[in-house]
Amino acid sequence: MGVDLIVERLALAPGELILEVGLDADCDNEFRSALEKRTGTKFIEDAATEVVDAVLLWWRDGDGDLVDDLMDALTYLSETGPIWLLTPKVGRDGHVEPSDIQEAAPTAGLSQTVSFAIGADWTATKLVARKSSRK
Repeated sequence: MGVDLIVERLALAPGELILEVGLDADCDNEFRSALEKRTGTKFIEDAATEVVDAVLLWWRDGDGDLVDDLMDALTYLSETGPIWLLTPKVGRDGHVEPSDIQEAAPTAGLSQTVSFAIGADWTATKLVARKSSRK
């Protein structure tokens, strides 16, 4: 599947603001470029203080506490926006066990909806606020 089709699966629209957290040298730059092209906006860095439509959270085993990072990602996220948790695939450095995501998401007030590969090295997992957890 081409990167443009993968980006379409994220269902992000032109003009939407995206906060990017956890960017490092190992991130998939082809995916990032295609997503910026689709939205027509540059990613907002994690020091921003504005409300965003979605969060891209690049996260690896050893990056810290996943629940804390998910809670931080929710701080500036719109009520209906998703967090796209991007984790290394099985066999890659920093791989995150699916059970770790399944445990962390509800603790942070999130529900996991879908997961799919976004390239050779990364998996995207969509997390959304549970209806009762957002005001």
